[in-house]
Amino acid sequence: MNEKQVMETDDMEIDLIDLAKVLLKRWWLILIAAVVGTVAAILVTVFTITPMYQSQAMLYVLTNTTSVTSVADLQIGSAITGDFAVIATSKPVIDKAIDSIERDEGVTFTRADIKGMLTVTNLEDTRILVIEAVSADPDYARMVANAVADATAVRMEEITKKDPPTIVEQAETSKAPISPSLPKNAVLGFLIGALFVCAILVVRYMLNDNIKSEEDVMKYLGEVPLVSIPVIKNKGNKTDELKQQRGDKRGRKR
Repeated sequence: MNEKQVMETDDMEIDLIDLAKVLLKRWWLILIAAVVGTVAAILVTVFTITPMYQSQAMLYVLTNTTSVTSVADLQIGSAITGDFAVIATSKPVIDKAIDSIERDEGVTFTRADIKGMLTVTNLEDTRILVIEAVSADPDYARMVANAVADATAVRMEEITKKDPPTIVEQAETSKAPISPSLPKNAVLGFLIGALFVCAILVVRYMLNDNIKSEEDVMKYLGEVPLVSIPVIKNKGNKTDELKQQRGDKRGRKR
């Protein structure tokens, strides 16, 4: 490897200690950006993101709800719960839920509305079918979850020719939204603001190829510096002292 390649390799190296000093020197700028990011995230969360509410109903599924006579009945019930999860989102169930809500609540939904709000899951290793509805209106979420749960139970009875599943839990109107999370978004805003400024400082540091020290002179120019000029701090104080000394000399001459 020749001398030019060595110098190019040295140029590509990043002095982590020097970089850390650059970041620490601008800590106040990083803090300001983090605070601005936090405030921006809070404002966006409060004023632009619509809160979403969730309600859920639960069904208990067995092959025969009037008599469970063997372990086989329990195993079969667990196996068909996944099938019933598909049935719960079928068109007949959705249509029955729409009719029920319109009759009891006076609110009209379409199939697309219900399917966009609905999630049906089977709790692992259980025969519990969870029917969840999410909406910007907490009452709508409750209506849909309960109506779909009732319609699902009726449809299951029609298909299996047995007793319908037992409703374990009716959906209730949620008082607190599930999203957005104000604390989570505030933390994200803080981190994004801080990381954004840090990234800018790192890029500026990497693009800055100016000679800043005696070591840089020896590395890049191959010369040993003979003279160094010290940096004078508190220039304002030194200037005042010089002015005062000149004033004293003029006073003595007079």
